[in-house]
Amino acid sequence: HVQLVESGGGSVQAGGSLLLSCAAPAYANSKACMGWFRQTAGKEREGVATIDGEGGTSYADSVKGRFTISQDRVKGTLYLQMNGLKPEDTAMYYCVAVKTERIGGRCPEFPPVEADFGYWGQGTQVTVS
Repeated sequence: HVQLVESGGGSVQAGGSLLLSCAAPAYANSKACMGWFRQTAGKEREGVATIDGEGGTSYADSVKGRFTISQDRVKGTLYLQMNGLKPEDTAMYYCVAVKTERIGGRCPEFPPVEADFGYWGQGTQVTVS
């Protein structure tokens, strides 16, 4: 049973920072693609960032230069460092992982869609005021 458990969300003032974590022990020592999505009320889920098996990263234009995705593959933990937060970053943030590892740990083409990722965490709320 694959579990993805996010933590680190909260409320912060504009310009502040948060570090989101995702515990994914099933993905320890795995090269499978993982990432972060977010969703605001009334909108579809949006791919925020992905990281492939070689550490290659991709980001939504709206977060480039402010957010950094990283991973501790030994622990199986995924991170999203969010700096320079803006009110429009307010959303529920979800940790995601593919069900099947691709050759070389490649990620789906960015921006990803929900169907690209078979495993989802329960989400952690980020509120920026």
